[in-house]
Amino acid sequence: MLVGVCDFPGSYAFPPAGYGGIERWLWAVAVGARAAGADVHLLGPGWLPDLEPEWVRKPVRLEDVTAGSPTERELKAAGYDLLVVGHEYPSLPAWVRTWSGLECDVATFQHSPLFQHAASAFDGKRSRLYCYSPEMIERYAAHQPLPELAVHLGLDVDEPQAAQGRDLVWLGRVDEEKAPHLAVRAAQLLGRRIRIVGPVFSEDYVRSHKKLFAADHVEWAGELGGPAKTAAIQEASVFVYTCARTYVEAGAAVFGESVRAGTPVAALTWRDGTCARAALCHRTGVTTVVPPEADDETAAQALAEAIERAADLDHNEVQAIGQQRFDPARHFEAMAALSC
Repeated sequence: MLVGVCDFPGSYAFPPAGYGGIERWLWAVAVGARAAGADVHLLGPGWLPDLEPEWVRKPVRLEDVTAGSPTERELKAAGYDLLVVGHEYPSLPAWVRTWSGLECDVATFQHSPLFQHAASAFDGKRSRLYCYSPEMIERYAAHQPLPELAVHLGLDVDEPQAAQGRDLVWLGRVDEEKAPHLAVRAAQLLGRRIRIVGPVFSEDYVRSHKKLFAADHVEWAGELGGPAKTAAIQEASVFVYTCARTYVEAGAAVFGESVRAGTPVAALTWRDGTCARAALCHRTGVTTVVPPEADDETAAQALAEAIERAADLDHNEVQAIGQQRFDPARHFEAMAALSC
């Protein structure tokens, strides 16, 4: 089977060192495809030029290909069975024109809860959309989405053996949508230290909760990538997940990253059918659902209880389940199944 994994214009490299959700998902697909025995071409100029020599890089983007050109003929001659691409591309006419002539399948994962696809983008067979959670499946029902948990990988990042860990960790972008202040307050209620890992996207948000964020039990680690990011998760006793009441998580990398490292998750959600519910089971984490009309203090108290329960889970079992559930080869095989 020949698989093309397509890059796209962006600010992150392919694969990125730390953040960049779709970029890291595409890398996981490439790694998983190769592990599953497929031949893989990395399509587009964004892929790092110094990857291992066995990676085949072809710096072409389908949307830039001219009809009847030598590049188009070369793409057709390659005989691709499947292209994997960011979720916008099956709705981009220039990309679709080139793909339509290749007689291969296309698969993508919905990484945004807001993007509107063209009505003809997916048929559920040759062109397939995959969604993480029941909430996202319902949101994109018109496009016949298939359920699947996304896997994300960094470059040369292998999770060490699970450890019991200490303190708490929260990871993500620091802004209103991700609501880390709730994790900080929950940690405070428990008398636990918490490490905040990630870039500050909103200084106004941090200032609005400055008393909490400046408390002695809070450590600011900033944005981490590669092994340092993995270590920050692996060294924690519990990974704490939060989001704002109206925020829809499309395909969070953090759940897979945490359980693959052996760190159980305590997740605060505001409704059923979310990514947390899809990603976690009673042996890998605790998800608490709080009514959105509840105030922050009530939510933080519920999250604190979830943290206490998650802290009792066995880290080795969490890791064993996580590395099976979020295995790149399994993920690729699920998406490629209809192409065979």
